[in-house]
Amino acid sequence: MIKPWRIALLPLFCALLFPAWSFAQFSLNVSVNVPPPELPVYDQPPIPGDGYVWTPGYWAWDDDVQDYYWVPGTWVPAPEPEYLWTPGYWGFNNGLFLWNPGYWGPQVGFYGGVNYGYGYGGNGYEGGYWQGGHLYYNRSVNNISNVNITNVYNKTVINNVTVNRVSYNGGNGIHASPSPAQLAIAHGPHLAPVPAQRQQIEVARSNPALRAGQNHGHPPIAATARPGVFNGGGVVAAHEAPTRAVQPRTAEPQQQRAPQEPQRAQQEQQRAQQEQQRAQQEQQRAPQEQQRAQQEQQRAQQEQQRPQARPVAPPRAAEHPPEHREEHEPH
Repeated sequence: MIKPWRIALLPLFCALLFPAWSFAQFSLNVSVNVPPPELPVYDQPPIPGDGYVWTPGYWAWDDDVQDYYWVPGTWVPAPEPEYLWTPGYWGFNNGLFLWNPGYWGPQVGFYGGVNYGYGYGGNGYEGGYWQGGHLYYNRSVNNISNVNITNVYNKTVINNVTVNRVSYNGGNGIHASPSPAQLAIAHGPHLAPVPAQRQQIEVARSNPALRAGQNHGHPPIAATARPGVFNGGGVVAAHEAPTRAVQPRTAEPQQQRAPQEPQRAQQEQQRAQQEQQRAQQEQQRAPQEQQRAQQEQQRAQQEQQRPQARPVAPPRAAEHPPEHREEHEPH
């Protein structure tokens, strides 16, 4: 029987890659021929308030019990403005499953192409964006139903990849590689998971019902509205998969829509107007350049039409009559 095991040198290896993080911020578990279960299907609990960022659930590894356990997704206050969450992901390489931890940063980086849902479709984040110190939420993928948040917008998210519930990258899982921009993000400024996220992990780890061996991939607590709160309102369980792996919330009551338009659309409109003004300026410059060329051509023609001055002949030297010599015949 092949047992999962942990490589103790991996935290050192990753610390060399990310020197800004300490050893305590890493919990890298590697198992042999034991892939993580598929992602469960669950509804997103309602957002507790403004400034919270959705952090999706994932399967973590418990080396003590030699089993995966589910860390429920939850809403977490952003550690500081302009920071978003990049989820962690499992990667398969040379027979090992390696956990790549998530992090906070100004941009969302690579998370293995895993479709965690609710804005994390495998590449980037479609759930919201920061502007002017405020986080604007996309209502089409976020559950904003119990609080009055006006900084919202509606944008339909279209996945151009096959929607599935595979929870790891590589091997028989998802085949995706980071782009050059995502590699640059990985080496940019980062913040480790905040204490609320670590609390979510510890509470989940201590709950036997969240172990894959007991729930068979259907955790009874799939998501929570607040970190560390595993009972009461805001706690949702996994359910059977619908047509799509994760069903986003696309319909909201009309009266709850924000009265203001998303500012991102205004920025795009301003950029389009600027481009149009540049094009008009180029069109205005074109006749001016043509007029200058015509003026240069007219000047050249005038130069050709001017009469040329006749050359003045140099003064001729005075002519002297030939010297007369008398010749005498010899006597």
